[in-house]
Amino acid sequence: MPKEESKEENKEEKKKSSKLLMIVIVAVLVLIVIGGAIVTVLLLSDDEKTQSAQQAAAPQAQEQRTSYRDARNSEDMVSRKLSEIGTLYPLDTFTVNLKSDAGRRYLKATISLELDGKQLGVELDNKSPVIRDRIIRILTSKTLEEISSKKGKQKVSEQIVDTLNSMITDGNVRSVYFTEFVIQ
Repeated sequence: MPKEESKEENKEEKKKSSKLLMIVIVAVLVLIVIGGAIVTVLLLSDDEKTQSAQQAAAPQAQEQRTSYRDARNSEDMVSRKLSEIGTLYPLDTFTVNLKSDAGRRYLKATISLELDGKQLGVELDNKSPVIRDRIIRILTSKTLEEISSKKGKQKVSEQIVDTLNSMITDGNVRSVYFTEFVIQ
C-alpha cells in the first residue's frame, strides 16, 4: 500500500508541475505579445513625431515646393494611376560601398526620377555629374540597417528628392523609383 500511495503522489506532482509549466509558458507568451505591441506603438509614434518636427522646421522657401514627404504620405500618392505618373528620367546604375564596420557591403541600385516637366530633363542632362555625385554621397552614407527596410528606402528616396530639388531651377523631382536594388 505505501508504494501505491507514493505512485499516486508522484502522478499528482507531475500533473501539478505540468500545469504550472503550461501556465508559465502561456504567461511568457502573453508578455511577449504585449511587449511587441508596445514597441510597435512607440516606433510608429516616434516616426510621426520626427516627421512633424521636420516639417515644422522647414524654411519658408521650401514651403513653396511640395515636399516629397507630404506627397508620399498623401493618399493621392498611394492611389496614383500609371497614367498620372510624370516624365521618367532614368539614371545609370549606382554601385557603391555602404558604410559598414563589420565587413564590406555594397549596394547596386538603378534609379529613375519622376519629373514634373519635360524641360527639367535638359537641366538634369547638363548637371548629370553633380547629380550622380550627390546621390553617391547619400547612398555611401547609409548602413545596411538603414536601407534594408521599407522605411529606410523611403527615407533615402526623400533625401535624394530634397537634395536634387534644392539644386535645380526648372522644376521639381516628384519621386524616386528604384528599378534595381541589390545589397551584398
